[in-house]
Amino acid sequence: MRKSRISAVAAMAAAAALALTGCGGSGGDAGDGDTVKIGIKFDQPGLGFKDGEAYKGFDVDVAKYVAKELGFAEDKIEWVSAPSANRETLLETKQVDMIFATYSITDTRKERVAFAGPYFVAGQDLLVRQDDTSITGPETLTGKKLCSVTGSTSAKKVSDSYPGVSLVEQGGYADCLGLLETGGIDAVTTDDIILAGLAATEANKGKFKVVGNTFSEEKYGVGLSKDATTCADINTAITKMIDSGEWEKALQANTEGTGYSPNAKLNPPKPEACA
Repeated sequence: MRKSRISAVAAMAAAAALALTGCGGSGGDAGDGDTVKIGIKFDQPGLGFKDGEAYKGFDVDVAKYVAKELGFAEDKIEWVSAPSANRETLLETKQVDMIFATYSITDTRKERVAFAGPYFVAGQDLLVRQDDTSITGPETLTGKKLCSVTGSTSAKKVSDSYPGVSLVEQGGYADCLGLLETGGIDAVTTDDIILAGLAATEANKGKFKVVGNTFSEEKYGVGLSKDATTCADINTAITKMIDSGEWEKALQANTEGTGYSPNAKLNPPKPEACA
C-alpha cells in the first residue's frame, strides 16, 4: 500500500511538471525539462526583492510553495526580473512560465495573458513624506506631482480619475522614492502592501508614511501564457497554502514591523475559476 501511494504521488508531480513545461517552454529553454522560470519583481521589499543571490518577499514565498506543489524544488526555480511594463511580453514570448509580481488581474491584461489566483488582494494607496499633512487621499492631490511606475495600473487609475494631478512615471519605485525624498514629487502611488514594504526598509525608516486611505481593490494573480494548462493546479496549490496556515505565516513574516494590516474582508482570497 505504501509503495503504491508513493508511486501515485510521484506520477502526479511528474504530470504537473510536464504540463507546466508545455505551457511555458522551460523544458526547451532550460534543456533538462525539470526547471521552471518564474518572473518576480527584484525591487519590491517585502514582496519580490533580490538581495545578493537571495530572493525574498511574500510573492517569492507564494511562488516557492506553488512551484513545490507542481513538482519543482526550490533549486529548480530560475528567477527572472519582471518589471511591470514587461510582464505580458515575458509570458507571450515564453521567457517565463509563471509571474508572481504584484500582478493585478484586469480584463485588459486578460486579452493578452491568463491568470490563476488571486492569492492576495491589495488596495491602492499613497506614500508621502513623514511630515506632510496636506495629502490625505487622492482627492487632495490636485496640483500635486505624483509618481508611479510605467506599466502599472496605479498610474492609469489616478490619471483617469483625478485630472488635476501631474503624473510622473519612472521605471522603478526606487526612482520614485528618490524624487519624493528630494522634493521632486509630492507622493508615490501603488498598492498599500508595496508602499509599506518600501517605507519599512532600513534606508527609508522615518522618512515616509503610508496615508492609509485605500481607493481600489487589486487582485494579485499568477500570470500565465494564454495556452497554459496549469491554472487549476496553481489554484489548488494556493488554496492548500491558505488552508495550511502557510499563507498567513508568509504574509506576517514579510510585513512584520511595517504596521501594515491587510483588508480582512478580502483576505485571504478564494482563487477564481479558471477561464
